[in-house]
Amino acid sequence: MAETVVPITTDNLEQCIELYIKVFNSEPWNESWTYETAKERLMDLLHTPKFTGFFWKNNETPIGFIAGNSKKTYQGITFYLAELCINNETQGKGYGSKLLQFLEEELQKKNVKSIYLLTSNGGLAENFYRKNGYVVNNNRIVMKKNL
Repeated sequence: MAETVVPITTDNLEQCIELYIKVFNSEPWNESWTYETAKERLMDLLHTPKFTGFFWKNNETPIGFIAGNSKKTYQGITFYLAELCINNETQGKGYGSKLLQFLEEELQKKNVKSIYLLTSNGGLAENFYRKNGYVVNNNRIVMKKNL
């Protein structure tokens, strides 16, 4: 296997878009991403200030990607994880945990102090993050208003 992890750039963004649609339009998410909406989402993320993202592939077959951006806080630099996407064929084989660990190591090199993320209550994603050492932050709540 010729597995490589490289920074996400405009050169490999097309593969990320295709993977994003394939993964999130399938079980258990069953979302309705089109090429246009997924491209806009990932292009916006790529152009966010202090963006960090990595794309993992085996030869030319995408394994997954992880991405977000950093922000300065009074406690230091915090990273906001926006996307973690693993190919349907490789889910459940440890690739997500390895990619998350890779990101954490890269962020530590940049003196990032913490990682925040949003995920659905219950289900596979919450269990995945808990298994990888993430906990619910009781000092924060998510609030929403429909417009």
